[in-house]
Amino acid sequence: MVLAEPSPMNDHAPILLRTTLPGSCWQAHLRLGFVHGANGTRLAERIHTGPLRVQKPLYPEGPQVCHAVLVHPPGGVVGGDALEIGIVAGAGSHALLTTPGAGKWYRANGRPSRQDVRIDIKANAAVEWLPQETLFYRDAQVELTHAVRLAENARYLGSEILCFGRTASGEVFEEGSVRQTGTIHRAGELVWHEEGQVDGAGPFMHSPFGLGGNTVCATLIACGLALDASQVAQLRQETDSPAGHSGVTQLPKIVVVRHLGRSSEAARAVLLAAWRRLRPALLGREAAVPRLWNT
Repeated sequence: MVLAEPSPMNDHAPILLRTTLPGSCWQAHLRLGFVHGANGTRLAERIHTGPLRVQKPLYPEGPQVCHAVLVHPPGGVVGGDALEIGIVAGAGSHALLTTPGAGKWYRANGRPSRQDVRIDIKANAAVEWLPQETLFYRDAQVELTHAVRLAENARYLGSEILCFGRTASGEVFEEGSVRQTGTIHRAGELVWHEEGQVDGAGPFMHSPFGLGGNTVCATLIACGLALDASQVAQLRQETDSPAGHSGVTQLPKIVVVRHLGRSSEAARAVLLAAWRRLRPALLGREAAVPRLWNT
């Protein structure tokens, strides 16, 4: 079933809509379009196929920033599932997207699962992609792609926290594989490309050139921002964590914050500190923490 709201947005390339296939696998698609007008940012387009949708738009910061909560009703992704998310932020709009809780990727049972995210950010627009942590169960087989396209003066702030295995339950990610590819294009030029693969049974989990025995890695990227040396030093100080290793890198108009450790709570604290510092610099707004992050 496809549910849609009428929208005037038609200035971007179409995204293929997939239908739910027979059997136990879900092929789910969500497409959202944000526009800016006299009354601020509104969610003008909302289409979903399968168990992937968004709750009603929220405005805890006022009408200029639209908060949207992405919901996957099954509560977890099993082998064979595929999620496809397309976001378009129209000129001048500002959208913040998050999730109500941790994403769970269960064991593959012989079938890999995947998630594809594509975000298009038009002129003078901004998108914050801030999902809560992602948990990979032992023997999960997952492929993740994340592609961002920005206009010349658009801005993007995105984060992720990846947790390998359920350490609180004594489960070790000693089987399974997670492959990631992330790209950012600005005005058609590739400005960020990263890809990697974590194999539970491979050396990367314990190598000092990989996870080094850690089970949690986190990243925050702010695109459209250049910090001076004193600002980078301050950010490094604010994101330093005794519960792991953190680092800050300034690239041309891109700031990258990393954390490696064994606690999702510590990783969240690092990224939250980075977001509180970078959001005002990049978007001109103080960090307004969504209430559901505290539930």
